[in-house]
Order: sequence, then structure tokens, then C-alpha cells
Amino acid sequence: MNALILGGSGALSSVLTKLLLKEHKVWTVTRGERKGVDGVTALHADRNDIKTLKEVLKKENIHWDVVFDCICMNKEHAEADIEILSEFTDRLIVISTDSVYDGRFKKTPENEEGICLNEFGETKDCTYGGNKRRMEAVFLKYMREEKGNLKITIFRPGHIYGPGFMLGCFPEHSRQEELPKLIKECKPIRLVGLGTYLIHPIYVDDLALAMIDCVKKEKTYNEIFCIGGPEAIENKAYYECIAEYFEVPLNLEEVPLTGYLDKHPEYSGHLCHRIYDLSKLKTSGVRMPEVHLHEGIELSLKALGY
Repeated sequence: MNALILGGSGALSSVLTKLLLKEHKVWTVTRGERKGVDGVTALHADRNDIKTLKEVLKKENIHWDVVFDCICMNKEHAEADIEILSEFTDRLIVISTDSVYDGRFKKTPENEEGICLNEFGETKDCTYGGNKRRMEAVFLKYMREEKGNLKITIFRPGHIYGPGFMLGCFPEHSRQEELPKLIKECKPIRLVGLGTYLIHPIYVDDLALAMIDCVKKEKTYNEIFCIGGPEAIENKAYYECIAEYFEVPLNLEEVPLTGYLDKHPEYSGHLCHRIYDLSKLKTSGVRMPEVHLHEGIELSLKALGY
């Protein structure tokens, strides 16, 4: 299989690349600012430069069996994918996010039909989640119209963790390089509401393997899937796993929930339950995530040198 990855040097795309290379030929498109994975055909272009991106792809004279877009961040990126990639492939797999959901209306567990941002005619949400939702809307329109050749699958992961990702899943300790050291030294870990909201973390290899496994599964064509790991937990349990690895008590300090979201609207996607009904994913026949949190946290900390 010939596979093209848009964004081949990031945390998810690097894992995806290494897994694909075990059996397939891989091309990556990056700006060339970071070292990529050995063994790939490395193409260099800024995905925001549509003309150059198309020229770079055309020079390869390849019809790729699949394109994985790990860096599709907004409406413009989605439009460019549809405009450009249909010339070079029939299969596109895109990473979105669970931040597309409107936290005010989320069910527990939520499914693919949940209420998303910008669905009530309100002022446009220019956050990460708002931009991802507008990206999804472009692809959904394309899928509904059934006018093109692209068969698209969109994944909505929640918190992705594992080697390459900074640890931390909840305010005020989200994606912090120093988090393991703080916990190891028993420093206070400040969690809003003591981290009692639920989360559905997914180990990076599990996500990458599901992406690869869905390539030829017809039930995944032109569909969106929630995806999470094999267990849902309270956010504080994530930090407890890190403390258990170091064999120290977790020193938790509560940040009051009342009024916090008003002061920090950027955390609207975190201050709600983030667990998902994976029945649609299972029915599609895609490989289900297998790595449990304790194992994934241990692998993450070992990769960081702890």
C-alpha cells in the first residue's frame, strides 16, 4: 500500500508513520523544519500554500492508496484537501477532535450525533474546537453531496497520550512538560473541581492502528467516529497513575469550579464529561483500542526517561 501523510513529524503522525513503514511505502508532507522518520519519502511544502503543495504532489506521479491528514485544522485546510487530494487518491482519513462538541449539551456517554459548536447561529467560535468543527462541516457537505471520488473517514479522539505527547489532561495541569517532576516531588497539583469530570484517554498507538485498520473497511467510508481508550476514568485518576508510577502520594489541591469557566472559556471542552459511546466504531469492524491507562502512562514516563 502506498500511503501519504500530511504532517509526518508530529507526535501522532510520527507514530503513524513508523507503524505504516512495517508493511507499506510511506510519503510524508512537512515544512521540513523538524527531522522526520527514517525510511519515508519526505516531501516539503507548507500545506497553507495550495499551489506549491499541489506541485509537490504532482511531481511524485503517484496515486496513493490512502492519505492521512493529521494536521487538518480549519475550513480552509478541508477545502484544500478536497480540491487537491481527489486528484491523487480515493481515500482520505482525517483527525478531528472531541473539542467539536458543545460542552453545554453533551450526553454521558456522547455519540457521533451529539450537538457540536456553532449549531445555534451564535457568534463564530474561533477556538481550536470551533475551527475543527468548521473543518468537519466542509467534509460533511462533500460526503452528503456524493459528487466526488474521495471516501472520507473522520476520527474524533479526546485526550491523546503516549510518547511524543506532554502529559496532563485537565486544567490547571494540561500538557505540561514539568508535570511528572512536579508529581514525583509531591508538589501540589491544582485541578479544577478536584478533577472529577470523566475522560476517555486514548494511547497514541491505538489511535494510529485504528486509522490504518480502517483504510479498506467499507463501513468507515464517509463516516465520523468517536474514539477513546478501553476505559473511562475521572481526570484525577490520570494524575494518580503518574503518582503510582513514582510510588508517591498525589498531592491534590482543589481549584473551585464556580466561576472558573467564565474566566477561562478556552477550557470549555475540558470542563465537562468527555466519555464516548464507541459502539459505532466497534460495529464498523475497526480494531478497538487496547492499551489501558496504567500501561500507557508507564510507557509515556519511560519514554521521557523516568
